[in-house]
Amino acid sequence: MKRRDLLKSSGALLGAAALPMLKTSAAWAAPADTAVILIGNTINSLDIHRPGTNRPSYQVAVNCYDRLVTFGTKTLADGTLVYDYDTIEPELAESWTIAPDRKSITFKLKPTAKFWDGTPVTAEDVKWSFDRALALGGFPKVQMGAGGFVEPAQFVVVDAQTFRIDLKKPSKLSLPNLGVPVAVIINSKAAKAKATASDPWAAEFLHKTPLGSGAYKVERWDSGQQLVYVRNDDWVGGPKPALRRVIIREVPSLATRRALIERGDVHLSFQIPNKDAQELTANKKVKVVGAPIDNCIYVACLNQNFEPFRDAKVRQAIAHAIPYEQIHKQAAYGRGVPMWGGKSAKPTEAVWPQPFPYTTDLDKAKALLAQSGFAKGFEVPLSYDLGEADWGEPAALLIQESLGKIGIKVTLDKIPGANWRTVALVEKKLPFLLENFGGWLNTPCYYFYWAYIKGNLFNASNYDDAQVKALVEETLHMEKSDPAYAPKILQLIEKAFVDLPRIPLWQPTLESAMSPALGGYETWFHRQVDARSMKLS
Repeated sequence: MKRRDLLKSSGALLGAAALPMLKTSAAWAAPADTAVILIGNTINSLDIHRPGTNRPSYQVAVNCYDRLVTFGTKTLADGTLVYDYDTIEPELAESWTIAPDRKSITFKLKPTAKFWDGTPVTAEDVKWSFDRALALGGFPKVQMGAGGFVEPAQFVVVDAQTFRIDLKKPSKLSLPNLGVPVAVIINSKAAKAKATASDPWAAEFLHKTPLGSGAYKVERWDSGQQLVYVRNDDWVGGPKPALRRVIIREVPSLATRRALIERGDVHLSFQIPNKDAQELTANKKVKVVGAPIDNCIYVACLNQNFEPFRDAKVRQAIAHAIPYEQIHKQAAYGRGVPMWGGKSAKPTEAVWPQPFPYTTDLDKAKALLAQSGFAKGFEVPLSYDLGEADWGEPAALLIQESLGKIGIKVTLDKIPGANWRTVALVEKKLPFLLENFGGWLNTPCYYFYWAYIKGNLFNASNYDDAQVKALVEETLHMEKSDPAYAPKILQLIEKAFVDLPRIPLWQPTLESAMSPALGGYETWFHRQVDARSMKLS
């Protein structure tokens, strides 16, 4: 089978069983405008607003839809391309004006912008899309709220090409929040044609059929297998993509993904394990690109809906029983930034993330547990996402072993990636789990907004504290240059140190392996494949 034939055979799977037919790897080295990309997790919906849509699915919002604005790109010292949080650029908006009192932003849309069916993008489409994000609730509604967008009345159609957002108060997050994947613009006329009385926002239709204006259209989606993008040649949101077609293959097996990229049979293996990143760096036939993930931490969450974890002494005992260095060595392969061993229980810098003041000390852990209401220990399952097993499994095994030494019996609970978000984050019914939330907007208050406020999606610990809630409300929209901002952030960090609903392990890097022929790869805060800038030489 030649490469061209395989690419046309959209039903073919690149699993372990497919390896023998990929022996003609020399043919794959030929220049082309089609790229094959591997991911390890399952895309479970094409609609980012749909309840339960998992993180791997966000790439559809990135590649198929536009937002009003986007972020710029910067180049790190080693040549790695990463998004630039401090630079906001137009996408569907041609320009924008911020009112002198900073309580409204008015956007002029690009007059040439069209949806895939040829209809013009209008301010009505922007309003309908933002109204929808609020109406469907859950994650999209909370994300919109981070920018100060909480009521449909704030979204104003001035005329067909002019759209205004009225703010209840000025916010540093309003403009950048319009560049995140949730703030997509949907073809409202086409969507309304598919709406019903029981489904007024066409959620069932958009679950399987995107209606965007973005750089790529979905040519086909075989759930659990592959997603195929084809270029939208009329895209005006940015430079015309170099790749005409992009095939996203879901290959759960880590070994198979590694074998395929080493053999040159695919162009990109996205988000590879740290072990592979370390070992493949020495392979001259593979290019490994990695960059730290802003505002992201791998953590152990202690769910305070479960009795043992309501006891502060128990939480502190676990924080001193976790074998941080072993985990960093064996699960992270030494990559990323350690988040333990902070020098003081009182933070001195308003930066996030930063190391917590805990180290592995089993004697101290035993003493703390003896002072708790669970001096004789207890049993608890530790859950992790099978889609993140490359780090979750070794970390869980090491935590299981270490906690056993202080009298806490841990059983391991492996949850399929497609179900993880629902049970861990939506239902929040796991008592003890490994999580990896990363804040899209790169400020400390934004991280606390999502991960430390009761009811918000990434607060898997069910943490609820009135002081923290008040501090988040006070800082979320406050300018970082305000003299009151840093002291309040220091208070938040100190509360996180003491209360420990989340025990940080390390700040990760996003690593991917690719063919040297693939250029334009860029690391984004959303940790998703962005094919729009990629090219093949």
